[in-house]
Amino acid sequence: MVSVVPSPDPRAGRRDEAAESGFAALSSSPFRTDRDRLVASPFFARLSGVTQVVSASGSALLHNRLTHSLKVAQVARLIAERISAAEDTRALVAKLGGCDPDVAEAAALGHDLGHPPFGHLGEQVLDRIARHRYGLADGFEGNAQTFRIVTTTEVGGPVPRGLNLTAAVRAALLKYPWARLHRPRPHPSTLPVPPRGAAEPPQAPGSGSAKFSVYATELDELEECRAPFADRIEYWQQTVEASVMDLADDIAYAIHDLQDFHRIGVLQHAAVAAELGHWLSRSGELAALPEAELIDQHRRPGRSLEHLRRRLHAKDSWVADAGAFADAVARVRAELVDELLGIPFDGSVEAEQATARFSARWTARLVDGVVVTPSPSPRTGHVTLEPAQWHEVQVLKFVHKRFVLQRPDLALHQRGQASVIVNLVDALDAWLSDREETSRLPRRLHDLVELAQAEYGELAHDAPELLVGATGEPVRGADAVRSLARGRAVIDFVASLTDRQASAMLDAISGRSDQPWSEPSVL
Repeated sequence: MVSVVPSPDPRAGRRDEAAESGFAALSSSPFRTDRDRLVASPFFARLSGVTQVVSASGSALLHNRLTHSLKVAQVARLIAERISAAEDTRALVAKLGGCDPDVAEAAALGHDLGHPPFGHLGEQVLDRIARHRYGLADGFEGNAQTFRIVTTTEVGGPVPRGLNLTAAVRAALLKYPWARLHRPRPHPSTLPVPPRGAAEPPQAPGSGSAKFSVYATELDELEECRAPFADRIEYWQQTVEASVMDLADDIAYAIHDLQDFHRIGVLQHAAVAAELGHWLSRSGELAALPEAELIDQHRRPGRSLEHLRRRLHAKDSWVADAGAFADAVARVRAELVDELLGIPFDGSVEAEQATARFSARWTARLVDGVVVTPSPSPRTGHVTLEPAQWHEVQVLKFVHKRFVLQRPDLALHQRGQASVIVNLVDALDAWLSDREETSRLPRRLHDLVELAQAEYGELAHDAPELLVGATGEPVRGADAVRSLARGRAVIDFVASLTDRQASAMLDAISGRSDQPWSEPSVL
C-alpha cells in the first residue's frame, strides 16, 4: 500500500488526502491525475450523447458536448502554455495564483459534465421545474451541476463521493464562483458592476444570479478549493485557469458551431451577407434609429447587428469601441461570409479544406489576441482578448445566435424536447410517490434520494438560513426538507441522462414502448 504525504502545495491539495493511499495515480502530476479521472468518468463519456446545439444523432458532422469539450481543451491548453511561459506574462500569472496547463485542460474537459439532455434547452427547463415545482431556490444550472458531479454525485473515484480532485482543478471549474443566493458575502450581484452572470435575469426578479457554479449543498467545497487563491484574486473573480477555460469555451463556440451549420447547409450565405453588408453600408443611418424600432424590425437586415452594437456599449463599456466593432464586422464579412459561406459545402476536398482553413486561421488569430491583465473589469477575467479579437468573437457569436438559434425549425424541435423533460420528471415523481413501487425504483434514483436527504438534513441542522423556497420563504419541518431533497434527486437523475436515454425512458414509463427497456447505467 502506497502512503501518500499531503502535498505542501495548497493548489494540489485534495479534500481527502488519506483516501489517495492505495489508489494508483496514473501520473506523477496530481493535476494530470485529475485530468485522467475526469476523462475516465462515465459522466464524460455520456457527453457524446448530449446535444451541443441540435441533436447530433442524425449527423456525424455536428458537434456533441464531448467533441466540443475536446476542442475547448485543445484551445485551453494552448492558451495556458503560452501565458505561463511567455516572459511578459509569466510573473503576473504566478502572482495571480498560477496557470498549470494540466489544470486548464482538465477544467476544459470537465466544464460541460453537468449539461442535461438537450443542452441549454434542457438546462432552462430543469431550472424552471426545480424552482417552481420543487421549491429549490438554487434551481438548476449546468455549471453548478458540473461542480456537484465532481464533488458529490460521481462515485467512481477513490472516495465514496466525488472524484477527490485537487483544489486547483475544482476552482478552475468555477466559471461563476458564487451561489445563486447567499454566498459568498457580499454577494457579487450587489457589486456596483456585477461580474458577468452575477446579476439576476430581468425576466425573473428576485430569483438570484442568472449564472452560478455552486448549489447550497456544495458551498463547503467552494470555500475549500478557493482558499489557496484568497490572497491572490478577488473573492468573486475566476482563477487564472478558470479564466483560460472560459475564454477557450468562447473561442471554440464561436468557431466550431458555425462550421457545423455551414456543413449541413443551415448557415446560408445570402441571409448572413445581407445582415452584415447592410450594417456596413448604412451604419450611420441605423445608429440614428430608435431602440424600439430596432426591436420591432429586427428581421430587417442590419437591425439586429445594430442592436448588438448598442448592447455591447451598454454592458461592456470597458472594451466596446465603435471602430473595433466595424472592423470586426468587416473581417467576419470577408472571411466567414465571402470566403467560407460563399462556397456551398458539398463534401468535396475543396469544401473540406476551406472549412479547415477557416478553423485554423480563426483559432490562431483569437489565441494570438489573448492577454493577461492584473486589474480586469468585473465583467471579464484576468485572461481576456485584445479589443479587436474580443469584438470579432462577439460578431461570430451573433451570427450563430441570429441565423441558427433563432430559426423556427429549431424552436419547433426544442419545444418537443422540452415536453420530453417535463413529462419524464412528472412520471418519475409519480413513481417516487407510489409507496407500493418503492422497492422497484431505479437504483440510481434511489441512491440519489438517499444522498440528497442526507445533504438537506445536514443543511437544516447546520445552516438553516440556506434552506429557503423559490420565493425566499424559510423552509421548516422535516417534510418540507425531504421534499427539497426529493426534488434535487429527481433533477440529478434526469440531468444525468443522454438525449436518447431521456426519450427512451419516457417512452417506456408512459407505455409508448412495446418492449421492456433496460439500461444498467440508468436503472
